Amino acid sequence: MSSYFLFDRSKNMSGSRWKFGLAALAILSAPIASAQEALDADEMAALCHGGGSICVSAKIPAARTTQAVQSWMSPDVGAAWAAGYKGKGATITVVDDFSSSSRFSGNFGVGVQYQRHGEWTREEASMIAPSATIKSKDFSTSSAVRLARGLNVLNLSYGMYATQGYNVSQIGWSAEEASIISYAGKGSAVVSKAAGNDSVAVGGVTGGRQDYLDLALIGKASAIFVGALATNGTTSTPAQLAWYSNYAGSDPLVQSHFLVVGVEGDKTGLYGTSFAAPIISGYAAVIGSKFTKATPTQITNDLLNTARTDTLVNYNASVYGKGEASLSRALAPVSIR
Repeated sequence: MSSYFLFDRSKNMSGSRWKFGLAALAILSAPIASAQEALDADEMAALCHGGGSICVSAKIPAARTTQAVQSWMSPDVGAAWAAGYKGKGATITVVDDFSSSSRFSGNFGVGVQYQRHGEWTREEASMIAPSATIKSKDFSTSSAVRLARGLNVLNLSYGMYATQGYNVSQIGWSAEEASIISYAGKGSAVVSKAAGNDSVAVGGVTGGRQDYLDLALIGKASAIFVGALATNGTTSTPAQLAWYSNYAGSDPLVQSHFLVVGVEGDKTGLYGTSFAAPIISGYAAVIGSKFTKATPTQITNDLLNTARTDTLVNYNASVYGKGEASLSRALAPVSIR
């Protein structure tokens, strides 16, 4: 039977304005199994401590000399690699948990591992875009996210929850989330945001709380909300939304920036929209390695405008937004605008 994990790292109120932390999206994992050879999580986590306020933008050490298409991936990934597009020139910064004691098991096809939430989402993004530069930012800090040269993609597999009913303008964001929201609004980085695992519309109320990071990203040029499908969809076997996944809802601004991808937890032991967002992050990097002069907003729009609806059960924009992300269709044009 699967286990249920919730990461909740709320900070204290500060005066009449909030400087609150975050509650990472709930994730489901398979039963714990003995770990085999894997990336040294402690080696990476050590970079999050000491005098610095951020998890130093650490590049993942090369753990494998070859990369194979895994069964949980869309076949489009292998086709993109065969065409020479693996994310070269793009930087994916994963903002997540790299320092807590919470770990859980899973298997992305390279052996069972026992890792922190951020280590899992970082690994997944790196497996989709193996030639991209992968950086880590511990979300327990409050410093601004730094951008690299070239295309930047930010992966957010967490949410910022607080009591319902506040206006986003009332939130005293830390420099971390303020920078992310600004980058999404200015189109400085593709921001891939996990939609959430509460079976409600993006920004909806669950247990008297709302994800204010979702609300702050609505209408931002280069933000994408990512929901989870139970499987990768095909025209012969359409996929449906995973039972836990948040959906697009009735807001046209959300619908127009909402994508879904398959999260095949039966193969990996890892469930949740936490593991949908890194797929889109990887796709964005792969697209950027073909369209090397494209802006983050252009790449965002390319992903949104090429999504498929014919691979989904009873497609409806209020559920699936723009549809299932299609890497092959996004890569198909000669150029994008």
